[in-house]
Amino acid sequence: MTKLLDQALEVARSLPSDAQDDIARVILQLAGESDTQPITLSADERAAIAVSKDAAARGEFASDAQVRATWAKHGL
Repeated sequence: MTKLLDQALEVARSLPSDAQDDIARVILQLAGESDTQPITLSADERAAIAVSKDAAARGEFASDAQVRATWAKHGL
């Protein structure tokens, strides 16, 4: 195990169990050991993604100030 992976797992141990499970699922997927099926998106979710892709294609992105405000709002 690399030092970085060991460090990441040590940090993960201090997180709540649901966050630990989320991290474990991601690791298993990256390692090709996950047997979970892809999530099926609802029609509303697909439509929201289409709207976002269209906005990105037009170059409509949040400004740096908007991104910083969102991060601050969520304590990041």
